[in-house]
Amino acid sequence: MAGNSGSIALAEKLQGLNGLFAIHKKKGPTSADVLNLLKAKLLKEAGIKQHPMKRKKQALKMGHGGTLDSAASGVLVVGIGKGTKMLSGMLSGSKKYTTVGELGKATDTFDAVGRVTEEQSYDHITKDDLESTLKKFTGNIMQTPPLYSALKQNGQRLSCLVKKGEAVEAKPARPVMVYDLSVQDYNPPLFTLNVECGGGFYVRSLVNDLGNELSSCAHVKELIRTKQGPFTLDEHALPEEKWTIDEIVKAIETCTQLVPSETMCKKLKANSLENTEQEKEAD
Repeated sequence: MAGNSGSIALAEKLQGLNGLFAIHKKKGPTSADVLNLLKAKLLKEAGIKQHPMKRKKQALKMGHGGTLDSAASGVLVVGIGKGTKMLSGMLSGSKKYTTVGELGKATDTFDAVGRVTEEQSYDHITKDDLESTLKKFTGNIMQTPPLYSALKQNGQRLSCLVKKGEAVEAKPARPVMVYDLSVQDYNPPLFTLNVECGGGFYVRSLVNDLGNELSSCAHVKELIRTKQGPFTLDEHALPEEKWTIDEIVKAIETCTQLVPSETMCKKLKANSLENTEQEKEAD
């Protein structure tokens, strides 16, 4: 009986959770895969069985605040319960990334998982050239999203359509904000950038465009999101071994003071309504 009452208490604790917290997404799985794994772990710990045929009636309401590419790692902000209504604030907030780019090779996905489509010399590029070129990509700029993205055409993700070999129209360039852009390291053909940007921005497009601007080509070799809104990778992102009900309770309590009130979140949502649809599938 004691064990049963303990399971009931855990289930009630889990289903009573409302708020935002951050987890550490590893390189490999999609953001949706990571969210499903997290949900499965929590339901199993609470002793709640999710019937595969009744997924629409979810035993646990959960969502994430901005897709990370499967090849990327870092901060993924998660909303649970009523916290899912606050995720729009994460979509429009600033994000920080550290990315390693490789000069001399372009790929169809703009990152290392894609097929090499072009090779060019990069011997002429100096660190000064790179730093000078970054200025053209700072501030309010226009950026064309990559074809391999979570943006949709006729209700389907562009990346899925491209993989099926179907015709895909490139999305038009759109305004994005880059708050800060700097070179952390330059060791050709590799270079490391620190990026702080707003919602809807693609680091893969940035690196591809940089390569072209430098009379060469480039793709993303590694991408880490180090900050999303007020949540940082080092301070707030729970590693997989801490994906437990008690750890998430503590994380929500700690992070409550980091995020705006629900009223402010509704205001953010209203202010960013026009951009939310294009931003929610980006990164």
